[in-house]
Amino acid sequence: MAAIGTFILFFAVGLVGMEGVAWFTHRFIMHGPLWCWHRSHHRERQGIFELNDLFAVCFAVPSIALIYLGTTGPLWMLALGLGIAGYGAVYAIFHDGLVHRRFRVPLNRRAPFWRHRIDAHRLHHATSTRDGAVSFGFMVVPSAQRLKAALKRKRAR
Repeated sequence: MAAIGTFILFFAVGLVGMEGVAWFTHRFIMHGPLWCWHRSHHRERQGIFELNDLFAVCFAVPSIALIYLGTTGPLWMLALGLGIAGYGAVYAIFHDGLVHRRFRVPLNRRAPFWRHRIDAHRLHHATSTRDGAVSFGFMVVPSAQRLKAALKRKRAR
């Protein structure tokens, strides 16, 4: 029974912990030294893919490695890798499906839970430059009012 609890714990750590990893990466890497990749996401997409999609590959590598290692090694590695993969799946459905409509998803965009996150992401895209953006999170986001105020302050500088 303890093995199941440990598995669930590490899965949850992977799933929930990726929000912090994604926020940090988005704020300091994507809007920092790797803006050359992320810039494509702040412009109108030409074709099916954009250079920014390479970040999904980067995030998938540790997940795949942990899943692989966990199939023959410690079970916590499998759980952690699956949690990271779960976050990636939720992110793809929300971000690429609901927000950017790259494909259809069976979720109601107007539901308050999703609307709040979509609005926050749209405010993030209110700037097309590396600097001045707000809202780098995905699931944990400030209110639209706070983001609008932050955007206004940044533009006043």
